[in-house]
Amino acid sequence: MPQGSSPLLELTQITKAFGGVEALRGIDFALSPGEIHGLVGENGAGKSTLMKIIAGVHPEFSGRFMLDGRETRFRSTRDARAAGIAMVHQELSVAPDLSVAENVFLGVQPTNALGFVQWRRMAREAGEQLSRFGIDVDPTARLGDLPIGLQQLIEIARVLFSGARIIILDEPTSALSPPEVERLFATLRRLRDAGSAIIFISHFIEDILGISDTVTVFRNGRKVMDTAAGATIKATLIEAMIGKGREALEETYTHDVALPAPSETPVVLEASGLSLARSLNDVSFQARAGEVLGVYGFMGCGQLELARILFGKLKPDRGQLQVAGETKAFGSTADARRAGIAFVPESRRAMLFHQEPVYKNVSISILDRISSLWLKPSQEREIAMRQVEQLQIRPSAVELDLGMLSGGNQQKVALAKWLTFPPRVLVLCEPTRGMDVGAKNDVIHIIRHLREQGLAIVVLSTEPETVLSLADRIIVLKRGAVVREFTGEKISKDRLLEAA
Repeated sequence: MPQGSSPLLELTQITKAFGGVEALRGIDFALSPGEIHGLVGENGAGKSTLMKIIAGVHPEFSGRFMLDGRETRFRSTRDARAAGIAMVHQELSVAPDLSVAENVFLGVQPTNALGFVQWRRMAREAGEQLSRFGIDVDPTARLGDLPIGLQQLIEIARVLFSGARIIILDEPTSALSPPEVERLFATLRRLRDAGSAIIFISHFIEDILGISDTVTVFRNGRKVMDTAAGATIKATLIEAMIGKGREALEETYTHDVALPAPSETPVVLEASGLSLARSLNDVSFQARAGEVLGVYGFMGCGQLELARILFGKLKPDRGQLQVAGETKAFGSTADARRAGIAFVPESRRAMLFHQEPVYKNVSISILDRISSLWLKPSQEREIAMRQVEQLQIRPSAVELDLGMLSGGNQQKVALAKWLTFPPRVLVLCEPTRGMDVGAKNDVIHIIRHLREQGLAIVVLSTEPETVLSLADRIIVLKRGAVVREFTGEKISKDRLLEAA
């Protein structure tokens, strides 16, 4: 906090619960004019929840919210915007089917006296704003046709030039190249010097230390550290984030995990020099039979794009894939399936049918094998029952609609869908995200069992615990490139965080 300045925003004992589970517990937080305040913590630590309270997304909470020295409470994001608070969310909130200019002026298009939008003026002013941010793009272009990183820059620019006095940036550099990050930092410093207050959330601790005046660390819904950025180092922040010395009850994998010696089993999947504009740069690796390859990195590191290339959802600009020694160029997900690759995405909702019974969700990947002219529901149910029994899906009624199952059991159904295949390679994105401890343990046990059966498994996750609990070998992705590989050695959570 700038010396001698009064807080512009002051939160006291903020507590927020979702369904009886406390996401924030007694948080105190202050922000002054002319300050860049860095915020760090693991996934689920409570950072985004607090920011959504400030931005009016979550109006229900307990505690005291002071703005300009007066107690207030926003009922909506509109209230927050009216008070001069703007937020760039971790998930893009752009309108891809609208033009660049329409996105820059989203909700505030310039109009004439008759109320008609002044399209030429809007395009001209959008171009001028973006050029001040170092972005050279046609303001009339459809935003969705631009690369994700450029879309993110345009959304950030819209908020930075909105006139807001409090600006919240949630993971703003996740899809940006190093020159774009420097361009963003230069703009943030100019806004800070002009008196704006900025909250900067990032997993990239180097970015936090490079741009922030003050750093706050969250862990398990609590604030555990508040310090001047110049008075701390990366290792100290990591230690505060992961909470060394916590009760052994809370499984953190802060102790060393011994990775096995390098495997000599056959290579089933090999990637060579995979590159994709703004997402991946010369990524190479091998996945072997009976091995779990962990791919770890922070959100925006290129994991999701890599997974989609492996399953034929995206086509790389350069590089190639080999499956069991044969070069493959997947034109579709059907090509990948035929090559023996199965894929469970980070969102179960994207691949399952919640209004359909469990047995239909299990059998859908093999319908072409069990039917010629018409389906045989009895055969579908029989196949599903075998998988339900093997994976211990509860409840075990295959006629039950999938939406009636818990998240952990839905994830088991997502795995069962592919195990009827069976695949050569199983690609899993965030396989244990959002599950309770019991469900996580069940899924981890299933994945280990599949490894023992000889599958090559690729687990991509932003959760270090997931990677450490499953992987035989680990590669670390950072801004689209492989920066480290761990094999045949002891590895801990803090070393993973350090590498990423």
